[in-house]
Amino acid sequence: MTADVSFGRLDDDDYPAYTMGRAAEMLGTTQGFLRAIGEARLITPLRSEGGHRRYSRYQLRIAARARELVDQGTPIEAACRIVILEDQLEEAQRINAEYRRAAAADSKAPAV
Repeated sequence: MTADVSFGRLDDDDYPAYTMGRAAEMLGTTQGFLRAIGEARLITPLRSEGGHRRYSRYQLRIAARARELVDQGTPIEAACRIVILEDQLEEAQRINAEYRRAAAADSKAPAV
């Protein structure tokens, strides 16, 4: 991949642009925390050709929410489960909103 192509993907929320060290620094946490939430299957970082973990902005947001819960005293496994459920709820709400918009558009369409 050329630098021009890679640079253009930095706006992509799912592009794995951050190394483990940089991700931990941005979150104000340790690399061990990132490994732990990976082991809990909250996030699965992509791997570089050399096998190094790479994180996307979306994954960093998920990790930040887990860190917030852990900082409040929630055990890491429970924090990961909470974040997964919150993410699933948000997705379900988004899908429901799309269905409602589609249904509203169908009801306004003239009968054929």
